[in-house]
Amino acid sequence: MASHVPTIKQIAWISVVPQLILVGILVYLYFLFGSKEPLIFGALTYLILSFGLRNFVAKDHRQGMKLVNQKKYEEAIFFFRKSVEYFTRNSWIDKYRFLTLLSSSKLTYKEMGLCNIAFCYSQINNGQKAKEYYELTLKEFPKNGLAIAGLNMLNSTRN
Repeated sequence: MASHVPTIKQIAWISVVPQLILVGILVYLYFLFGSKEPLIFGALTYLILSFGLRNFVAKDHRQGMKLVNQKKYEEAIFFFRKSVEYFTRNSWIDKYRFLTLLSSSKLTYKEMGLCNIAFCYSQINNGQKAKEYYELTLKEFPKNGLAIAGLNMLNSTRN
């Protein structure tokens, strides 16, 4: 399904290294157990783990993204808030997401959730709330380019 909403995927390339090591370990385990195709089974196991963890642990974030792609912004805000709350309570999962979720994203799920909430508010013409969430994002993540760009865009309408 092609998205008609602009999305950005930033990758922390260094986090790919431990994931490749995990794939290597899985391949080696299948080799030790006598599998005829350890490379295929190791890679397949990694993919199943990867998709399973992200679909289970980050389910609210994924549901929010699905709703954004359907342009149901008000509904998406609810799920992004739940995601932000979850990853605030369980910050270690977000911090070590390259291992806990097998995610190579440069942005944390909490950071993405806050930016997504701001984006959703901007799409339903609530610029004040969008600004609040972009500012909240920058308070916690001062170098977040999405929040900086979003604030610049919102502020440019005043001129």
